[in-house]
Amino acid sequence: MTYCVAIKLNAGLVFLSDSRTNAGLDQISTFRKMIVYEKPDDRFMVLLSAGNLSISQSIREILQVEQLKEHEDSEPITIWNAKSMFDAARVLGAAVRHVYERDAASLRQAGVEFNASMIFGGQIKGEGMRLFQVYSAGNFIEATHETQYFQIGESKYGKPVLDRVISPDTPLDEAAKCALVSMDSTLKSNLSVGLPLDLVVYEADKFQTDKVVCMDENNPYFRMLHSSWGKKLREVFDSIEDPMWNGEATDVPLMVESSRGKPLRKITTPNERLI
Repeated sequence: MTYCVAIKLNAGLVFLSDSRTNAGLDQISTFRKMIVYEKPDDRFMVLLSAGNLSISQSIREILQVEQLKEHEDSEPITIWNAKSMFDAARVLGAAVRHVYERDAASLRQAGVEFNASMIFGGQIKGEGMRLFQVYSAGNFIEATHETQYFQIGESKYGKPVLDRVISPDTPLDEAAKCALVSMDSTLKSNLSVGLPLDLVVYEADKFQTDKVVCMDENNPYFRMLHSSWGKKLREVFDSIEDPMWNGEATDVPLMVESSRGKPLRKITTPNERLI
């Protein structure tokens, strides 16, 4: 399994992925889930993938040469000449369907589900930044002002901190920190997600970035974040009052009247026979 997250902000984009893949407890390997497509001063795109590794690797390879034709006499559209990120996402969808048409039947006969999900985002000169989540059918949805991020893979563990922190105005460095905390929470709770991590931070309208880093267990910042986040969570938890059950004086009583009433209760007497 894996965990990938991408965040779209007013200031730019943040992409983060782990690199663990497994086919059982004795077949755990490391493969990159992120690939950057960059043409300085023209376009910058990042693809994150989750699901069956053989499928996602095939899609990544085909994407670099996949073409879409609107009409017989029109110029083929590729990710390298697409005029918009929407068209580039359409090319990715076509690559997904290409692999499905080629491999899905054989995979099904072998008892393997066609399982691939992707996040694709970036910026092409002439338009703003865009971020898409692409499904195994090749269809996709786009991030909006109300939805600043997408997750694929083991998403549930890292979602709460994203919901509480991320907004359109969040600074890029703060969003990168939030993404790393989200990843750390996932690493803590799920063994199918693992180091090293790949992180890319892209500033709007730059069409290139030098903020690309691979983090392993020896990365000083990630070690600090892992230790600090656990410690701070414990401190916040300890600062919250324990519930009071016996009527002790408190400003935040637990046992108060509720409009819902009390739970159903069955209390037996010593002589009552239970059936």
